[in-house]
Order: sequence, then structure tokens, then C-alpha cells
Amino acid sequence: MITDRVSFGQTDLRVSRLCQGTAFRHLPRADGPEGLAVLHHCLDQGINFFDSAQAYGWGGAEEVLGRAVAGRRDEVVLCTKVPASLAPSSEGDPGEHVRYTRAHLTERLEESLHRLRTNYIDLYLLHHRDPDTPLEEIAAVMQDLVQAGKTRYWGVSNHSAAEVEAFLALAPVAGVEDYYNIAGSHCDQSGRSRVEIYEEEMIPLLEREQLGCLAFSPMDTGLLAPPVPDDPALAALTAVIDRVADDLNTRRAALCVAWVLHQGLTCVLAGCESPEHVDATIEGTHLQLPTDALDALDKARQTYRSSQKEARA
Repeated sequence: MITDRVSFGQTDLRVSRLCQGTAFRHLPRADGPEGLAVLHHCLDQGINFFDSAQAYGWGGAEEVLGRAVAGRRDEVVLCTKVPASLAPSSEGDPGEHVRYTRAHLTERLEESLHRLRTNYIDLYLLHHRDPDTPLEEIAAVMQDLVQAGKTRYWGVSNHSAAEVEAFLALAPVAGVEDYYNIAGSHCDQSGRSRVEIYEEEMIPLLEREQLGCLAFSPMDTGLLAPPVPDDPALAALTAVIDRVADDLNTRRAALCVAWVLHQGLTCVLAGCESPEHVDATIEGTHLQLPTDALDALDKARQTYRSSQKEARA
């Protein structure tokens, strides 16, 4: 059970340190009983922060979240994201790229409000970069949506630290949503670890500007989920995670959540797909990591990071 609340950055949004997402990997991203059961369990366990996106099932994920919080809107903080693309013509195909014009940002938000069964969003995020539209134009529209009461705050996801800083020079940005976890298996186009870049560039900016952060994929897009990963280097890292978890009488998922929160980020965004997984991740929000555990985990992740660099060399 979660009872504590923290401020999301400098906003007055008071949120649980675990945010439940709706980018389900195995459950349907649609208004169905499977996802609804998970979301209801989250609510019953005190989670009040929920994340969705128009691109998750192209409306389906927002619809199930809207159904889940119906009648409880004043208890929750809702975040959704607008893509820089349109819905694809067929499943698996990329949607047509579009710019973050006033019409696109406004019309997509109205659609989200309808699916989420609410008249305002707490946090509206730009899901992807739009290199073709001046930041000044985008920031002006997002601020207008705040002034109109359509969203209380806005922010970005999957943007660079430099882009976030440029936005901050134009308007108040509440925070970010980004990939961050103990492994950091995924790399950028140049082959650099996205987590390493985040630690060098984004986290200092978040601390300096006191921005909120939703850190997604605590289980590294499922790569850290049981059983043992096929990759020997990743398997070695999970072996240390499991040993530390056993010493602390907890589970791998809980330890991964606790590690992210220990880095000083506001919230962990998890995509739990069962009540049992919800309970395991909640456990991580209460877990205090002693110095010897942190040292062991840091040594293991540095070894894994070195193996990644060697493999890319």
C-alpha cells in the first residue's frame, strides 16, 4: 500500500512515487477487463499517478484508463502524451509524421479528454521530438492550453537535455518522462548508452531546475524480468540483483524500482500487468538500500556497462 505523496517538480501535483503506465506489452492496449483489473488494483493500493499516451493502442489505452478512474477523478493525477505522428493505416506500420502545430496539439488533446472522461489533464507531454517546428511555437501553444484549463502542466518525453533547457528559456516546463534503469541496455543512434547520456546531461539539469521526472522501464523494457536473460553480461547483472534482493528479503522488481528512486528521480513509471506485479513494484517504493547493497549494484552495473562498450567497439 502506498500512502506517501511527493511533489512532481515545482508543481502542486502530489503524486505516488510509483506511476502506473498503460503501455502494456502483453495485455491489450484497449478498454478491456485485463487492463481494467490491474488499474483498479493500483487504485486500491494507493497509487494515484497514471500515465498514458494517444499512441498506446491509438486511443485504447486512454479509454481503459478513463473507465478505471471514472468517479474517482479527484483522487488521481493523469498524464498523457501527444505523438508527432498520426495513427498508422495498419498495425505495425509507422504513422505519418506530423508537426506540433496548434491544430494538432489542440485537437489531439480534445480527443484525449474525451477518452479519459475528464475536462482537464494534469500533465500533457510531447511524446516525441518535432525538429521541424520552432520551439517558440510549440511552447506558445502548450502555454495556451494551460491558460485555457485544458491541462494543468506540460512537459516532454524523449527529448534531449539541450532541448529541455531551450524550452525552459521560453516557458515553465513541469518535468520529463524518460527511459532510465539500472541496466540501460538501450543505446542512441550513435551507440552510446541512453542511461549514461541521461546521467551526464539530463539528471544535472533536473536537479538544477527542480523538474519532475517519470523514469520509465525499471525492468529495462522487460529485459530484466525473469527468467535469466540470454545475454551473458545481462545475466551476470541480474545474478547480482537477485543476490542483493535475497539478502534484503525482497524481489528483483522491487529492487529495480528502489534503485531508480535512490538516484533522486521523482517517480518510477512501471507497466505492471498483474496485481502481483503491482504489489512487487510497490514494495520497491518502501525499500531502503544499505550502502553495501548499493556498492554491489553499482559495481555490477559498471561491469555490465563496460561489457556493452566492448561489444560495440
